[in-house]
Amino acid sequence: MARAPVMAAGGIVLRHGATPLIAVVRQRKRNEWVLPKGKLDDGETPEEAARREVLEETGHDVAVHEFLGTLVYQSGGRSKVVHFWRMEADGGPVAELMNDIKAVDWLPLEDAVERLSREYERTFLAHVGPIALLASGVSPARPGPHAPPPAIDDIDAAMQTLSPAEAASVAELRHGLLQKVKAWLRGEA
Repeated sequence: MARAPVMAAGGIVLRHGATPLIAVVRQRKRNEWVLPKGKLDDGETPEEAARREVLEETGHDVAVHEFLGTLVYQSGGRSKVVHFWRMEADGGPVAELMNDIKAVDWLPLEDAVERLSREYERTFLAHVGPIALLASGVSPARPGPHAPPPAIDDIDAAMQTLSPAEAASVAELRHGLLQKVKAWLRGEA
């Protein structure tokens, strides 16, 4: 008999600056770098769990924005379903890290993707990271190695700053992610 999936939630947590940074956390038990996330408590919505888990794992209070997608993988012989939101942290930490977390690093998108220990999380962040940056008002396309990203008022304006190939790539990623979520909701994935 199949066991019910473990439901969890987390965030792609951004911190603005000259270069936007994304939070990754190091687990104490497995010594792995992962995205901040965790299981839902009884009676908790996925969005509530995502905010709580991010606070516990990064020490930062965050503003929760749009839903970015769902990651499904096998963990301990069960499916784990993790819903992710775009989140933004302002200022420094407001709480101590939970005991399960050894460290938090804030890295540029490319470095955050490389730092993650699990291939499925690297792939997920590589696909939704540029979307999260665009949604937060930052263009993921960098004009030079030390130039700060331009400030953007909305996603349409951000798309106009990209080359045609970059814009097509972002549009393809968004479409592919949407199709994967739709397939999962229909029970096809």
